[in-house]
Amino acid sequence: MALLPTRRRGRSELTRLHDEMDDLVRSFFGEWEPPFFERTRWPAVDVEDKENEVIVRAEVAGCRPEDIDISVHGNTLTISGEKKQDQEKEEKGYYRSERYYGTFRRDLMLPSDVEAENIDATCKEGILIVKLPKAEKAKPVRIKVKGQ
Repeated sequence: MALLPTRRRGRSELTRLHDEMDDLVRSFFGEWEPPFFERTRWPAVDVEDKENEVIVRAEVAGCRPEDIDISVHGNTLTISGEKKQDQEKEEKGYYRSERYYGTFRRDLMLPSDVEAENIDATCKEGILIVKLPKAEKAKPVRIKVKGQ
C-alpha cells in the first residue's frame, strides 16, 4: 500500500512548493536522500516572538563561538559560520558518515524591527541564543479605555 503525502494547510505558496519538491525527492530516492537536501535548513532554529524581544535559538553543536558570525540588516537576521572537522582521518573505512562539516548560512526574517545595537548573543552547550530587543516603535502600546 502506497502512502500519500499529507497536505499542509495555511502555508505560503513557496513553502508548499518546497514541501512538494521534498515529497518528490523522497518518492524517487526512498529512505536515502542526497546530502544537499538535508543541509538546506542547517542550523535548525527556533524563533520566539515575545512582547519586548525576539529570541532566536540555533543548534550549532560542534561550532566554536569565534567561528559564528551574526548580523542584522533591516529585518533580516543572518547566522553564518563554519563547523570545522576535528581531525582529518587518513583511513577511509567509513560505512556511513552523516555529520556535516563546512560553512553554513541561515537568513531569518524577523517578525518586527529590532534595536541592532543592543543584540546579545551567547553560545552554550551547542545552542546559540540571540536576544534581539524590539525597537520602541515595534512594541505594543496599551491604551486605557475610559468610561462615560
